[in-house]
Amino acid sequence: MRARVLAILLLGTSPLAAQPTRPFGTLKDQADRQQQWLQQRLTTVLPALMTKHGIDMWVVPMREYNEDPVFTSIVSPTTFAARRRTIYVFFDRCAHGAAPNAASGCVERIALGGTSQGGLYDAVRSTKAIDAAVGGRQAELWGDQQWLVLKDVIEKRNPKVIGIDVSRTFAFSDGLSAGELDGMSAMLGSKWTSRFKHAEALPLELIATRVPDEEVFYTDLTKLVHELIGRMFSNEVIRPGVTRTSDLVWWWRQQVNDLGLGTWFQPSIEVQRKGAEAEQLGDDPVIERGDVLHCDVGITALRLNTDTQHDAYVLRDGETEVPAGLRKALANSNRFQDILMEEVRPGRTGNEVLKSSLARLAKEGISGTMYSHPIGMNGHGAGPLIGLWDYQEGVPGRGDAKIIPSMWFSSELQATTPVPEWGGQPVRMAQEEDLFVGADGKTRWAYKRQSELHVIR
Repeated sequence: MRARVLAILLLGTSPLAAQPTRPFGTLKDQADRQQQWLQQRLTTVLPALMTKHGIDMWVVPMREYNEDPVFTSIVSPTTFAARRRTIYVFFDRCAHGAAPNAASGCVERIALGGTSQGGLYDAVRSTKAIDAAVGGRQAELWGDQQWLVLKDVIEKRNPKVIGIDVSRTFAFSDGLSAGELDGMSAMLGSKWTSRFKHAEALPLELIATRVPDEEVFYTDLTKLVHELIGRMFSNEVIRPGVTRTSDLVWWWRQQVNDLGLGTWFQPSIEVQRKGAEAEQLGDDPVIERGDVLHCDVGITALRLNTDTQHDAYVLRDGETEVPAGLRKALANSNRFQDILMEEVRPGRTGNEVLKSSLARLAKEGISGTMYSHPIGMNGHGAGPLIGLWDYQEGVPGRGDAKIIPSMWFSSELQATTPVPEWGGQPVRMAQEEDLFVGADGKTRWAYKRQSELHVIR
């Protein structure tokens, strides 16, 4: 055994030597880049949003493992959870006549119970315990002292409006738990609770807004997604008559894992077959020649998420190209994407984009549905929904939010087209590509979109 181990080491084929290349550098490289994004978001994006929404103090309390959805947008990549009770406070000094600070600008950032997040916050911690009678015995309510520290912070600054994360419409804006709200209100008293304002748009837009270098990274990430799909939908992975759809699912998961990356959902592979209904194919069919394949896959890296759907065709024996009817079906889906790209503009709501896009599609005689969504820090991200598969008349509330510059979307949609070569059988071409609404308000693909079917020979 010793001789075998020595031989492996000498040949350079040890498990360490066999590790795949990490496409985005070491974990430290990635964390350093994320920290730069965070600093830019806190110093440029946040102050503008506080001014835009008329909030001079934003208070974000949370407890360990019950973090506010905005948490990952305001902390360093090395912070994985809140500790005990952590309260992040943002105060706009300039709104009260003060000059911008050379280091932090107009918005003062305070972490009560948390760390400085690499020097981006002033960290304040209270370790004093409060004893209270509970059930006839004494118990330590650790963390309640933090409310008194918060009260002191508020009294020294005398904010006019205190934003809190409460919303009945957007989960991203509803991070303040009932228990935290009760505890904070009891300790602060009516003088300050009377100044509470539900800061619905502030966390929503902070989570949604991306900084320029995130776009650079995301383009590279999306390019990797396309490359992996190209490999998955090829003879490298698929043997017609042998390979099952579940084989592709686990191939994807393993490839992503081997690259040191993750995913935010279990990928899926679907099959459409001439003369067969979906239920006839079962949950895990063997891929056969003549099948149309569809994938829904994603990658998570540096706290950002992709969401992509592509389509493929398995050539029949004797075929050298994809049937014209299937190429037309994909072209119809591409046309739907073009319409969406033209309709997405800052200032419009998701419901407005949905209505105009579907009207234009119908006018062109194409049948389809749209269910596009924001993406970024979350796969189904913060911002306006542009339809849901079962809400093609508009999505009340969540579709009424407005598109803003520097917001990203997944253009998720499908067009259904009768295919002559399949006896007029309708074929559904579902596609999903990530796109940017730039700081200039113009839309563009994060990388590119699929305009030809992947071919398995």
